[in-house]
Amino acid sequence: MITIKPYEACHKDGVRDLIVPIQREEFGIEITYDDQPDLQDIEGFYKKGKGGFWVAVDSDQVVGSIALIDIGNDQVALRKMFVAEAYRGRQHGVAQKLLDYVFDTARASGAADIYLGTTAAFLAAHRFYEKNGFDLVDVQALPESFPRMAVDTRFYRLSL
Repeated sequence: MITIKPYEACHKDGVRDLIVPIQREEFGIEITYDDQPDLQDIEGFYKKGKGGFWVAVDSDQVVGSIALIDIGNDQVALRKMFVAEAYRGRQHGVAQKLLDYVFDTARASGAADIYLGTTAAFLAAHRFYEKNGFDLVDVQALPESFPRMAVDTRFYRLSL
């Protein structure tokens, strides 16, 4: 059974082993674990204010991740949403469970808006976010505090 739970130190290796291969092998992004200080200090980077980091776990295996960064003014940025290939699709519902969990958590914390950035190539992700109520926004509409990644070219906003 798949459960969504807050990240703990015992998940560190599982998160690394989930995210880095997806970035490198599936998406062809030349990035390593060492290039991502946020993954090396998840508690310090994400678990502040309205932020957090959560994992989807099947037995003891990390099969998904999602994070929020508090960017001020009751706004958060969605980051690190990854699902293991074998757990993708409606039959498992892992991505939807992660997103629903984050929506509930963000609302409970008093967040008003969720922003995210993605690349133009991730067409399935675009459809998923749009299906879940995110609206495409121009880069100029992003808050100044939004942590823009160099690879991101499409941006979305959801009002809670």
